[in-house]
This record gives sequence, C-alpha cells and structure tokens, in this order.
Amino acid sequence: MINLAVVGATGAVGQQMLAILEERKFPTKKVKVFASQKSIGENIKFKDKQLEVEAIQPGCWQGLNLVLLSAGAEVSKQICPQIIKAGGTAIDNSSAFRYQNDIPLVIPEINPSEIKPGIIANPNCSTIQLLLAMKPIHDLVGIKQLVVSTYQAVSGSGFKAMQELKDQIEKWQQGKEIAPKVYEKQIAFNVIPKVDKFLANGFSREEMKLVWETHKILGDHKIKVTATAVRVPVFYGHSESVYVETKEKITLAQFKTALAKFPGVQVVDDLSKNQFPTALDSEKTDDILVGRIRPDLFNENSFNMWIVGNNLRKGAALNAVQIAELYREKYL
Repeated sequence: MINLAVVGATGAVGQQMLAILEERKFPTKKVKVFASQKSIGENIKFKDKQLEVEAIQPGCWQGLNLVLLSAGAEVSKQICPQIIKAGGTAIDNSSAFRYQNDIPLVIPEINPSEIKPGIIANPNCSTIQLLLAMKPIHDLVGIKQLVVSTYQAVSGSGFKAMQELKDQIEKWQQGKEIAPKVYEKQIAFNVIPKVDKFLANGFSREEMKLVWETHKILGDHKIKVTATAVRVPVFYGHSESVYVETKEKITLAQFKTALAKFPGVQVVDDLSKNQFPTALDSEKTDDILVGRIRPDLFNENSFNMWIVGNNLRKGAALNAVQIAELYREKYL
C-alpha cells in the first residue's frame, strides 16, 4: 500500500487525478491533498473518506512514496526537490522539468522504460494525443515531417476559463458588454490563435512544446514539426488537424491498421456513415480518437487526419496515474 499526495487537488486536473485514482482502484494506505492557500481546510471526497486540504509546510512530504502535482511550473520548481529529498517520487504535470535532459518525459504507451525514481514529467496535453497517433506510424515507416493545428478547449486553462466562457455566453444572450479576463480576447463564439506566451521566433510556447516534446519522447530530433495552437469555445476535448509525411511509402490500409492496433487509440473513420471524432466524443472515452484519415493530394508518403482527446484525462490526469501505476509495479 502506498502513501500518496496530490498537489493542486482542487483544480480541474487535480480533481480528475483523484477521481481516476479511485476509478482504477490505485492501492493507497494514506492520501494527502494540497492546494492553494484559499482552499486550505476544505474537504475533498476520496473513496469513502473526506480528505482535508493541507498547507504545504516543512516536513509535509515525509513518508510519501508518490506525489502527483498539477499546480503550475513555479510551484513544482519549489517543491519537487523537497519531495525528492524526503525520499519520494514526483510526477509533475507542469512544464517545469519537461525539457531537462535528465528528467524523463513519459507517455506510458510509448516510453515506459524511462520511468525511474525522482522527478517524472507529464507531457503537454496536445503532445500526448498527437504522439499516441504518431508513434505506431513512426515505428512502422518513420516520420519525416508533422504540421499540426490544435483546437484547444478552455478547460486547458482551468476552472476560471470555463467559467469565463459560460459567463460570456450568458452576457451575449442578454446583450451585455463582454469584458475578457482570462483571455486577452473574447472566447465565446470566437477562436483565438494564441495559447500560452508568444516567443521571439513568432511561435507561441504551446506550439514549441509540440516541437520539443515530440523530439524528446520519440527520440528523433530530425522530425520537422511546425504547429499552430488555437483556443476554441469548447469546454472539454482538444482537437488537432495533422499532416504527416512518412519516410517510406505506406498504404492507407496499413496506416489505419497501425493506428487501430496501438494501445489507447481508436480509429473512428467511416465517412459513408458520417463517422468521425469530435471534441464531445472525447468525454465518453479515455482513448485518443482518430478520423478523417486520407492521403495527401499532392505530396507522396503524406496523410492528413483529425485527432481528438480528452485534455483533462488522458491529456493530463490519466497519463499521470498510469505513470504512477507503472512506477508502483517497478519500484514499490
């Protein structure tokens, strides 16, 4: 039995972590929950218990085997070293450690052998769903280039963003003025081609995450990756339009078969029956859904497709819990 903690337990991803730990019957002896100062003293239901939200303070990590974090990069940078010093392992959902060479960046279906004691980084939600679909293709014939456009749900920005979308829809219906707060521009009935901060090269940090994390997780820095990340007025479920150029020739049937056989991926692609995945479909499954798969019209060895994934579950919380499960099997 394991002593475990969740940091950021009252947030959108933290709540999903606790729910998934319970759903998957993760064996725990003691569970502690931490959150921001305003949440201290609140109770969170977990299994048949009420867990009181605690304050982070000296000594609070002692005796913990695993700590799952979803509280932002700055918090993770401060407390992950403390967790390690106390003898625990940290599974961090922020970007704080993803790009350090000595920190594993793990998608369990792709690179489980990277899991080891210490800090384990959870990839970005958009990266997880992209690479689950790309890994079987890369293994089969190699990938030369990826062009990705993401359509990302507001839940990726947390509860405040979801509330802002609800409030803006209500104000629009009532003919009231809309004053954006979470996003720089109105998100209701709009699309915003900015996710995270813009960098000096003209790309946003979210777009560069897809580049950096694809190279690190697949172990191939020669893959050309270009991305455009867009925020859309959807509550749950990220969608991606993906163009992939392979190194060798592959048929459409081979492409689909490779995807369908890979764990965590479902092919939903029958245009004669209007079967293709949408963001709403991701609420019903933890698998990544892939459809609209078609050869490119002009470039050989190239395909286009549509990928959908639940950004809070497989894109964040579930991936972290799966890492915890594999860590437990190997080390505890």
